[in-house]
Amino acid sequence: MARSLPVAAVVALALVCCSGICRGERLGARECEDLGFTGLALCSDCNALSEFVKDQELVDDCRKCCTEDSDDSISKLTFSGAIIEVCMRKLVFYPEVVGFLEEDKDDFPYVEARYSYGSPPKLIMLDDKGEQKETIRQGI
Repeated sequence: MARSLPVAAVVALALVCCSGICRGERLGARECEDLGFTGLALCSDCNALSEFVKDQELVDDCRKCCTEDSDDSISKLTFSGAIIEVCMRKLVFYPEVVGFLEEDKDDFPYVEARYSYGSPPKLIMLDDKGEQKETIRQGI
């Protein structure tokens, strides 16, 4: 009986650790985008979402796609380039994007404009290999 207590304690500890890992599951950028989470959401945003939306599955998905909060969480994000993707026909509805493309884009040589038919404005952030890291969409 004396041996069963330590074994039970080890099993209980393993179960607690395993449940923490399962809850901490993270999804990739593409999977999160498919779920509708396409920004740089902080986990505190998911907590606020849970106050207003009672769909626990949605809140759980949010938590799988969020970035942990910290005082310098934004300063930890680094990108080597960006692509502004937009439809030429829809530009008239986004004067801020037009203003940036016409007046400010030349100040940012690492930003490329890409025109894609039917695409709402989105900013595709690139890593140092030139691969997509994050996608931020303009609210419609």
